[in-house]
Amino acid sequence: MGEIYGGHLIAKALKESEGVSTVFSLAGGHIDRIYDGFLEYGIRIVDVRHEQAAAMMAHSWSIFGHHPGVCLVTAGPGYTNALTGLVNAALDNVPLVLISGTAPVRDWDRGALQEMNQSAMVRSVVKWSGVCYDIKRIPEYIAKAFRHAVAGRPGPVFLEFPPDVLNIRVDQAQAPGATKGGRIYRSAADGPAVVKAAELINRAEKPVIVGGSGVGFSTCDAELRTFIEKTGIPFLLLNNGRGALPDEHPLSLWDGGQVALLTALSAADLVVVLGIRYNWLLMFGQTFPQAKVVRVDIDAAEIDRNRASDVGLTGDIGLVLAQLNAAVKERDHGPWLKTLKELYLPAVAGEVAMRENPSAPIHPARLVEMVRRTVPEDAIFIVDGGDTCYFGLMGLRAKEKSSVIVGAGGLFGCLGTGLPFALAAKLARPEKTVVLINGDGSFGLNAMEFDTAVRHGIPIVCVICNDQSWGMIRHGQEISYGKERIVGSGLGMVHYEKMAEALGGFGELVTKDEELAPALVRSLKSGKPACVNVMTDPTVTSMATLLFVDSLTMEKKTGGS
Repeated sequence: MGEIYGGHLIAKALKESEGVSTVFSLAGGHIDRIYDGFLEYGIRIVDVRHEQAAAMMAHSWSIFGHHPGVCLVTAGPGYTNALTGLVNAALDNVPLVLISGTAPVRDWDRGALQEMNQSAMVRSVVKWSGVCYDIKRIPEYIAKAFRHAVAGRPGPVFLEFPPDVLNIRVDQAQAPGATKGGRIYRSAADGPAVVKAAELINRAEKPVIVGGSGVGFSTCDAELRTFIEKTGIPFLLLNNGRGALPDEHPLSLWDGGQVALLTALSAADLVVVLGIRYNWLLMFGQTFPQAKVVRVDIDAAEIDRNRASDVGLTGDIGLVLAQLNAAVKERDHGPWLKTLKELYLPAVAGEVAMRENPSAPIHPARLVEMVRRTVPEDAIFIVDGGDTCYFGLMGLRAKEKSSVIVGAGGLFGCLGTGLPFALAAKLARPEKTVVLINGDGSFGLNAMEFDTAVRHGIPIVCVICNDQSWGMIRHGQEISYGKERIVGSGLGMVHYEKMAEALGGFGELVTKDEELAPALVRSLKSGKPACVNVMTDPTVTSMATLLFVDSLTMEKKTGGS
């Protein structure tokens, strides 16, 4: 079979065992031999301008691609630059594989270039981390990394290779290939618990279903549709699970968004929770004390976290729903759905009106609505920012699973995901139109990835919701301290569209409502990475800002004279 370099053996294992076609990276001397191996085995390198973006692109590829996203970075600052994206993936339970170079083992503890204990630093974040010291075990370590990333509750893993392993050769017969590590094994729930859950569901008069990323990472679409339509239960799907059933399904509550969710939870007598955590966005599960809970999760530790479940079902969402479908009765909860809509639709009527009516300056809700109307209805939408995320979350409609991704909507609240997520989504799903709605502040965090888009010919459309500030922070300062104490949150007028043009893309500035749709059409027809810079009303405050400020306000009135 002949000899092979360690770096080439990594490429061989990724391509032939794990089916990896694309890797997100930024070059560095410690990983040059792996790059050379990618040439040998036909793996595409999408080289970025900052390693943070590489990790975020791998995150997005895990959602839209056909294998867990792979990010390759060099030692030291290359590795530390990727950590923000890695932590974001960890808190979003995304199966990302981060591979890093490191200083040569022969020079450890001698002051080698970029020497640091990378593996120790990252252990609190990843599901698994490892260092491969033996060239013959490279296939084994690659398989182990993928196995840990996808097993059970998914998440990121970290694997590093020293140059002393990458730049030596071994007879290929001495480094046998490993079994595919990215194989997913699924389990169903305990039978008696399924019976108990079905009894609660069959008796409920005011039930609601809330699903999350556990739905997104399970092949459960058919079982979910059967469950919802057989039981007749109103539902709302969030995060990567959104769109597994379209937002416009008759039983969906997305016409009221977050308001509908909070209203339904506070009035329900049963909540069926599918693959989503009780985090701060769900008030840690404390907003529905009156309701019984049936909770389904791949991770048994989540079943009673933050509040006890009446019935817990541990297993893959698809398999568990198939079990439930055999036990639940056909129901019609039309009167309950009608009552819910009567409760929450008046509360969102003002925002709906903002979407329908032109305004000067342009309201962010109107911007989102015009984007939704103008681009193909089966587009993938990525949203990044603070207030921008709220208006995108509320105003967009998902037609397919994961077709509306709100980057800062996760536990990390991570800004800067927009361009990386959009670019990787387009690479993974080239047949789709990919549209990014980006706040002007968050756009700046990874704005140079427009250069990556141009160099690699990735035609996404970026629409900037430009309120000339870090809007959520500025409005929070106004609420908390007064308008005369706003500091460090202004950005001013910046021609981001000219930056996109200078990098080789398409750019337009929009200041009036009637200019927006034509500019979007031209950006789509350009065939280039496009930036439509839209000046929006800087006085608008979203409900998300109000919740954010309230959650951080530590000083409470305690009474007294």
